[in-house]
Amino acid sequence: MVEHERDIMRARRTRRTARLLAVAATAALCALGLPAPASAAGTPPPGANDWSCKPDSAHPQPVVLVNGTFKTSYENWLTLSPALADAGYCVFSFDYGDLATAPVADSAAELRDFVNAVLGATGARKADIVGHSQGGMMPRYYVKFLGGATKVDDLVGIVPSNHGTTHPLALVAGATLCPSCVDQTAGSDFLQQLNSAPEAPVGPDYTAIATEYDEVVLPYTSSFLDGPASYVTNVTLQDRCPLDLTEHDQAPKSPLVRQWVLNALGRGGPADPAFVPRCLSVG
Repeated sequence: MVEHERDIMRARRTRRTARLLAVAATAALCALGLPAPASAAGTPPPGANDWSCKPDSAHPQPVVLVNGTFKTSYENWLTLSPALADAGYCVFSFDYGDLATAPVADSAAELRDFVNAVLGATGARKADIVGHSQGGMMPRYYVKFLGGATKVDDLVGIVPSNHGTTHPLALVAGATLCPSCVDQTAGSDFLQQLNSAPEAPVGPDYTAIATEYDEVVLPYTSSFLDGPASYVTNVTLQDRCPLDLTEHDQAPKSPLVRQWVLNALGRGGPADPAFVPRCLSVG
């Protein structure tokens, strides 16, 4: 009887451990960005993927949008994509890496192929890239190792995971279903390779936009890049707008972030460190 009770207790502990792991994995998904419905994959956001669009002299580079982990392009860029198109840019987006969970180097190769397709369709020499979270960091691998340095004019990262995160749930998610989460863990082999000098290779202009209220990329300063001020600008939203409460997941939809993105894309060089945005919501 005693042995039977011990078996029951062991079984209960096993089930409880399995439940805790499931809860942790689910929490990791929430922390790193709720996955969008699979049915949205492959659907471009409004304003994107008009393959007949040709850049003009005021907007000479097409803009490629790169979503974050567990996101579809449609959900990630529902707000910013039409805003960029309305501003006159040819906008393109794509879904990659099984909701961006594949190894980051593999996803960077997908980005390389997509940028080549965009340049071929538009006739442009270079593209601008705007990415969120992993989508702001992953293009740096393309730039540094896959020939992107000569094909990218501006790389704008919105809360990019440039130096990864110390969030403990990143490894939990990665251990079960997300190799890119392991790559984005602070100190990972991947990030050590990516951030070996120079962090910002000559070629593109780099803008990294961070928020003090980032609950995913921890610490939020992990978004920043080391490089000359002539072609690297690091932005903290609250430096200009102290009352702004933008968090990680909402950043691509933030009117404040939109202003910084447009500033970076609309000038020679990265975003102007002296730029003064409107701190109230804009249309």
